[in-house]
Amino acid sequence: MANKTYTKLNFHSHTFCIWKEVPFAEVAAMKISYTSQSGSQYIFTAEGLYRISNHWGRVANCHWRLIPLTEFKNQNVTVAFANWTDFYSNDDTSKLFFVKVNWETKEVNFYHKLTVENNTKVVLRNAKETAKTIRTIKEVLTQEDWAKYLKYEDLEALRKEIVTELVNTSKSFLEVKKNHLS
Repeated sequence: MANKTYTKLNFHSHTFCIWKEVPFAEVAAMKISYTSQSGSQYIFTAEGLYRISNHWGRVANCHWRLIPLTEFKNQNVTVAFANWTDFYSNDDTSKLFFVKVNWETKEVNFYHKLTVENNTKVVLRNAKETAKTIRTIKEVLTQEDWAKYLKYEDLEALRKEIVTELVNTSKSFLEVKKNHLS
C-alpha cells in the first residue's frame, strides 16, 4: 500500500507523525510560514516542516508524537522537525498502529503500520485499542497488584512474558492472565 503524499496543504488533516525535537537555534533565522488557532507556529521547507508548539500527542484529528532531545514536559514550547515522508494517514477506526516495548528503558510506544519493515510481523490495532494496550503494558511494567493471584517464581520474567503476549497477540489482558492462574 503506497503512502499518501503530504504537503503544507494536508499534513494537518488526519495524520500520524513522529516529530524529532531540534534546538531553537535551528529555526532562529527562519520566517514563520503559518500560525495555527492554538498558537503553534510552522515553518515549511522543501524537505518537511518545523513546528514550534507547547502541545503534542493528540493534536486536533492527528496523533503527533515528539521525540524529545531531553526529558519532555508538555506545555513547554518546543521546536521539532518532520519530513513530509514522516506523515501517515490516521483515523480512529482503522487498524493502523502497532506497539513496541523498549525493554532497557521500560518505555512503550506506538507506531504507524507503514513504518514497519515488510518482513516484520506486528499486531495492528485502532487508536483506542492501541491506547488501552499501552496503558495495560505500563501497568504491568510498573506495578505489582495485577500479579496478585498469579502463579510465578520471577516477577520480571512474568512481566516480560505477559507484555510480549500483549504486544504480539490480540488477546485481552484477562485472557493473558488466565494462562498464569494457579
